[in-house]
Amino acid sequence: MPAFAWDDGTVPYVTTPMEVVERMMILGGVKEGDRVIDLGSGDGRIVVAAAKRGASGLGVDLDPSLVKLATQNAQKAGVAGRARFEVRDIFETDLSSASVVTMYLLPDFNAKLLPRFLALKPGTRIVSHDGGIGDWPADETLQMRTPEKPVGIGGNSRIDLWIVPADSPGTWTSQIPQHRGTWNFQVGQRYQVLDLQVRADGRDLLVRNTRLRGEEVKLVITGIVRNRAWHHYFVGQTRGDTIEGELTVSDGNNKVVYPWLAKRAR
Repeated sequence: MPAFAWDDGTVPYVTTPMEVVERMMILGGVKEGDRVIDLGSGDGRIVVAAAKRGASGLGVDLDPSLVKLATQNAQKAGVAGRARFEVRDIFETDLSSASVVTMYLLPDFNAKLLPRFLALKPGTRIVSHDGGIGDWPADETLQMRTPEKPVGIGGNSRIDLWIVPADSPGTWTSQIPQHRGTWNFQVGQRYQVLDLQVRADGRDLLVRNTRLRGEEVKLVITGIVRNRAWHHYFVGQTRGDTIEGELTVSDGNNKVVYPWLAKRAR
């Protein structure tokens, strides 16, 4: 099989080194029960690798000869029952069933797919080899040297992971009777990046750190509540208009954990 070819005249087909494939599986956390969709699947190696980990997979490509080759490779690997390949346009592929989407495409193509990625279920992982997705910042990035890479200079590869974020902007309220009653969270959001303002006990508190990773939200907040300095660590899962989890409160000497439930005003 050639190392470099063309499929539809616009997207170059380049094989992904197996070392990169394995790192993509690791970064994407591909495991048994996952549904992997590979866009521009070539010889099928990414879907085959996912199937070997117990996932089911679909690879789509415009080149019928590559789809045939990928199907044969899945059969040889003994995973034909979990790896399927189809001749299909990536822009006409239904991604809604995927828990993981993988790709090795041109950045311009990735950017066109951005709205469709953001519409996927929160927590869906997207893994790309050598290509960003518009201005969406990656959640994790891995860079590695791959001397066997057939294109580029220096054999460098970059693998990026994005996790589709939950929809979180708005005004959220929590009742924490064990720790000074009503808390108000004013949340702004751009992709997975939160802009947060918090008020409790009539005071604005300092937001030190935030992270939104799929449906999981983590907040680190410090400040004076009832004339004492406190460190607050919120961890919860976002489900529609509710966040449920726990709050760990510390004054530097003692630590207490309370249940945390936040509701969004509509």
